[in-house]
Amino acid sequence: MKTFLVVNPRSANGQTGKRWVEISAQVGRVLGEFGHGFTSGGMDAARLARQAIDDGYECIVAVGGDGTLNEVTNGFFRDGQVINPQAALGLLPRGTGGDFRRTFGWDLELTSALERLRTEKTEPFDVGRLDFIDNDGKPATRFFANIASFGVSAVVAREVNSGSKALGGHLSFMWGTVKGLVKYTEQQVRLTLDDKPAETVSVTTVAVANGRYFGSGMFVAPDALTHDGLFDITLWSHYKLSDFVLKSKGVYNGDHVTWKGTRRFQCRTLHAESETGDVFLDVDGETPGRLPCTMTLLPGAIRLKV
Repeated sequence: MKTFLVVNPRSANGQTGKRWVEISAQVGRVLGEFGHGFTSGGMDAARLARQAIDDGYECIVAVGGDGTLNEVTNGFFRDGQVINPQAALGLLPRGTGGDFRRTFGWDLELTSALERLRTEKTEPFDVGRLDFIDNDGKPATRFFANIASFGVSAVVAREVNSGSKALGGHLSFMWGTVKGLVKYTEQQVRLTLDDKPAETVSVTTVAVANGRYFGSGMFVAPDALTHDGLFDITLWSHYKLSDFVLKSKGVYNGDHVTWKGTRRFQCRTLHAESETGDVFLDVDGETPGRLPCTMTLLPGAIRLKV
């Protein structure tokens, strides 16, 4: 497949840019000729991916972390429509959190990533569409590959993104979670799933999952599949800092699904409105805005290199 790499040189704490000559040489030995472009700012990856698809590239590879993958996924769309449903999304993982790759059991090794990319094997890949209010107070649309959530997760994401991540993904997110839970106040949110009656719920976090992990390894949606045409929804209510400190292992191994404060659902659409105050969004590790929002699953919208 004609392949284009969208490269975030700041990923892996800047090592991707510093080692690009070495990385690109290895890519070339396995894939042959390929195109590439470097990101330099917000949504650059989406622009580069969109241009590559317009130029006839058949496989667009995100070289970076979950944020880069999110932006590349957005580049598969124009005016809310898929540009080329047969184009394939690939990942060469170089990020700090690495939650998307965990769903598939992929490691960080360049050689194993290139083995996936050199084959023709793809599978249908569901994409989430998020309609929301952006940070400037305007209606906006964004697509997501892994998980969109709201509540304390957005506070945590802001804490993590404002730091250096020098501690590494796991410890940075754990420390961000501690600081986020200290700052966060439980919010009342009115949820509507598909055509079911609306329900007002108390929200620590609501995770709308296509993949299974967020927050650098939190196993938030253990049964989620990226090709089943359904979101897996995990609602955490009334969780406090003491719960995280005493029972955090259950968040990382999936035991939280048995806890009193966890509820799970499946749906194709979710609408959420805050009934108490501003409730912010975390979209694949980025914080683009707040409720109200509508999330819609687009079954098999694109292909994924597996």
